[in-house]
Amino acid sequence: MASPESTFTHIDPTNNFPSMVDVGDKQINKRMAKAQSVVVLPSEVIALLSNNDIGTKKGPVFQTAIIAGTMAVKRTAELIPLCHPLPIDNCKIKINLNEKNEVVIECIVSMTGKTGVEMEALTGASIAALTIYDMCKSFSHNIVIKETKLLEKTGGKSDHNIASPQTP
Repeated sequence: MASPESTFTHIDPTNNFPSMVDVGDKQINKRMAKAQSVVVLPSEVIALLSNNDIGTKKGPVFQTAIIAGTMAVKRTAELIPLCHPLPIDNCKIKINLNEKNEVVIECIVSMTGKTGVEMEALTGASIAALTIYDMCKSFSHNIVIKETKLLEKTGGKSDHNIASPQTP
């Protein structure tokens, strides 16, 4: 069994201190990550849905959440310690209701570089979910941000797809 120091990429094994991963020798390639957050809105908030959005005094909820999530993607390195600042090539955020009337946020981030964009995609989906909460809380505090997860990543050492998870 490996020691914790050898399994955590952000711990310098020589001194056991936090350290940014050195990506200097990694190959440049296309990187993509898709993350999802699910927000459960109570029925009184869902009832306000019109033209695929919810209007509030602060503005259209889903449109604002898309902008907030995109801004968060671009600032991930400022929010998460030891993340590399990345030149993002593309960010797409989609917001839809599923069959259970849950708000499903999907954030897809891509770039060409030496490190992945998983944290950027997860941050974008999370901040979009928090924005929905913030904009709808005047209607109800019974809002639940149910889950945030990585759905897929490509590029780098290994690919990941939640539909076909790889075993360690």
